[in-house]
Amino acid sequence: MFHKEGFKIILIATFIVGIGIIAIENVVSINWLNKLLAATLLIFYILILQFFRNPKRTTNINDSTIVAPVDGKVVVIEEVFEKEYFKDQRIQISIFMSPLNVHVTRYPMSGKVKFSKYHPGKYLVAWHPKASEENERTTIVVENKKFGEVLYRQIAGALAKRIVNYAKPSMEVLQGSDAGFIKFGSRVDIFLPLNTKINVNLNDKVKGGEQIIATL
Repeated sequence: MFHKEGFKIILIATFIVGIGIIAIENVVSINWLNKLLAATLLIFYILILQFFRNPKRTTNINDSTIVAPVDGKVVVIEEVFEKEYFKDQRIQISIFMSPLNVHVTRYPMSGKVKFSKYHPGKYLVAWHPKASEENERTTIVVENKKFGEVLYRQIAGALAKRIVNYAKPSMEVLQGSDAGFIKFGSRVDIFLPLNTKINVNLNDKVKGGEQIIATL
């Protein structure tokens, strides 16, 4: 199953690879080179399909838990001053996605979207300390009765050139459902209340939409 954001790119890649293989068969007469070029095109095609995969995830809906919004590696757990929306101290959890991870963004909790804003910016590597403030990014705040307001931020990386965000103010959203997509390498930051219990450690690998990363 592939994400809808990849349909156009997959179609173009299918056409390019198909034409490329036909051209190689007709133009390249050296057998080993013919096979090498064809294999390279097929590997490229497989990587495109891999990147846009959208595996089905089962979320146990619970207003007292936060699930990982993306697949990836936990690279930051720390108390920080969140200055865009809350303007106070929060616990930040950052999850880094490599190009091989699933890049679907999922809502970390159910509730109402209170804030959604796109910021143009740079394309620093996603793990750069200033990426959260200087890179292209979207900031989304969801509120429910248990957690109150929780902010998550989609951040572009050095390769990511387009962030897709489906969250709009006043929308009612469901924990674990499709919230957007970040194309080609990126990171998501989550900002939680200080009384939140963190259920992950640095360098843990998490699964979006299923794994509980925090509880009240």
